[in-house]
Amino acid sequence: MMNNADNSILALYGGTFDPVHQAHINTVKAMAAVAGLEQVILLPNNVPPHRPQPKADARQRLMMATLAVQGDPLFRVDDRELRRDTLSYTVETLRQYRAEIGPQQSLAFIIGQDSLLSIDTWHEWDKILTLCHLLVCKRPGYSLDFPSERLADWFVEHLITTPESLHQSPCGYIFLADTPLFPISATNIRERLKNGEDCRDQLAPAVQNYILTQGLYR
Repeated sequence: MMNNADNSILALYGGTFDPVHQAHINTVKAMAAVAGLEQVILLPNNVPPHRPQPKADARQRLMMATLAVQGDPLFRVDDRELRRDTLSYTVETLRQYRAEIGPQQSLAFIIGQDSLLSIDTWHEWDKILTLCHLLVCKRPGYSLDFPSERLADWFVEHLITTPESLHQSPCGYIFLADTPLFPISATNIRERLKNGEDCRDQLAPAVQNYILTQGLYR
């Protein structure tokens, strides 16, 4: 693999963010500390292939993501997937980024352990590590019991146990980080908001205020 000239990693974190909550932000901050990330780009999905369609529209979810990270230099928000009319395939976004940053820059995609265990259902999943590294956050209640021997072998082949190699190669590794577990879910937040409950313990204040002014999830 080619060496990464400045040893920095550009990391992407995708999701429906419906709504974006503190577990999203705090988990990524923990990953950034462990893996030495200087920049994480939030990528709200437009039409997610693997889950129900979002309750909030694209404009609202983009605004919530922007409000959640405003003033934090670790984050920026990219709306490219929201500008698509087609399904949000991660591999296509990764190809776009790779074309923009060139072959030597280290590129990483942050996922949860639950996504890792089902990644072979993703579109062109076996191409992903030719474009980026995978940074995997542990999730409550999930083990590393892969559904197939092929996927388990793929995981072992690419797994690294320390993050240094991420900075020295543009792609190809899986790093499983022992990040804290935050028992917060967007589904539960939407249910609480529907019932008129306060969610300041789980949402950034600016995000909760926006949800209330927009009348979302009621």
